Amino acid sequence: MTLTYGKAFATEVFQLSRIRRHTLPRRPARIAAIAGTAVLAAALTACGGGDSSSSDAKSDLKAQKKTEISVNLTGQQAKAGEPVKVTLADGRLQTVTVTDAKGGRLDGKLSADGKSWTSLRTAAPGTSYSVEAKDDKGGSAKTGFATAAPDKVNKLTLAPGKDTTVGVGQPLSIVFDHPVKNKAEVEKQLKVTTSNNTEGSWGWMEDYSGKSRVDWRPKDYWKPGTRVTLEANLNGVDSGPSGGWFTKDYKTGFTVGKNQLVKIDLDSHHLKLYRDGELVKDIPMSAGTPGGDKASWRGKTVLMAKEGTINMNSETVGLGSSYNKMVDYSMRLTWSGMYAHAAPWNASYFGSANKSSGCIGMSDANAKFVYDSVQVGDPFEITGDDAKGTQAVNNGYGEWNLTYDAWKAKSALSGTGTGTGNTGTTGNTGTTGTTGN
Repeated sequence: MTLTYGKAFATEVFQLSRIRRHTLPRRPARIAAIAGTAVLAAALTACGGGDSSSSDAKSDLKAQKKTEISVNLTGQQAKAGEPVKVTLADGRLQTVTVTDAKGGRLDGKLSADGKSWTSLRTAAPGTSYSVEAKDDKGGSAKTGFATAAPDKVNKLTLAPGKDTTVGVGQPLSIVFDHPVKNKAEVEKQLKVTTSNNTEGSWGWMEDYSGKSRVDWRPKDYWKPGTRVTLEANLNGVDSGPSGGWFTKDYKTGFTVGKNQLVKIDLDSHHLKLYRDGELVKDIPMSAGTPGGDKASWRGKTVLMAKEGTINMNSETVGLGSSYNKMVDYSMRLTWSGMYAHAAPWNASYFGSANKSSGCIGMSDANAKFVYDSVQVGDPFEITGDDAKGTQAVNNGYGEWNLTYDAWKAKSALSGTGTGTGNTGTTGNTGTTGTTGN
């Protein structure tokens, strides 16, 4: 009886046993009645198998048990940049759905035992999420949380432009607004797919502007007709100290056009345009004056832009007041200001001497022909001794001046370093401008 009534009642019974029965004739009977009820109840609890109605009731209670989940991120100021983990208190999870206020969804994976689910991507900053879980018994549970707003947001600029057609030398290039210290984490989210499984690699550098930059170039020049797509799934990724958070994803793509190549020989003073390996046109030209800052860069570069008629001012590239004029058919080759363009004022030197202030000059007719023929992304391979050095990797698109192994070493995931991208000679940095005519 002590199991049911405790110490106080046991003491009372002990005292009653010493009193004559005729003093309180009804008290023992009452105690016995109560005691019998308690024993019966205990027996039913312990051995319910003898009563089918009791068994059914227990089964109903078990089926109605509430589905309970816990989420690692809670409240309205949860930490961003971490995967969402949902854990079920009892049973096995069937599905978990995590959506943000805009309808975006975090995909995830169930654990082998079905007890937990973890998102494949991290929670983005400044975002509200709804969580719904369903278990194997048909039960469900809902909850939600919100992440803290970011102190700083990082954005990026992509090249080439979306849905453009480019030459066989064009790399994918990403320039970031703020420094990227977590290069490996960022690079993991950059997915390049091609229509023909082109081999290539990312490589990090400091852009000519001083900003963080990462480019993807193929092992060799692209094959014409290749379709390239970049998915930058950066929402919820931290750039690192002073860089801020990414708060959106990016997607772009381009198509590789004609197989064209421009070869420039500084020593013979000729420019040759090739298409599909065949010579299209051989053009006499005059390049930069050798022996100083006015000399041209050599190396493998890529046509960055066709800018048409522009003003070229020597003061923008530190060459004093040498020139300030409008120039036609301007084709940018470097950030430091080396162009190919029309230069009728140098006609007496075409094919015989390099007398410009760093650019590749041609007649109006020949410059127009080249301008109309080339595509942004066409390689310009410049050779010869009359140069001030090899174009740096970050001065435009100079990555083709590295071997493929050296380029791959610039990937943050290669394990061999991230690199700065500035492998050229001195004099290759400064304000973006026009070298001259």
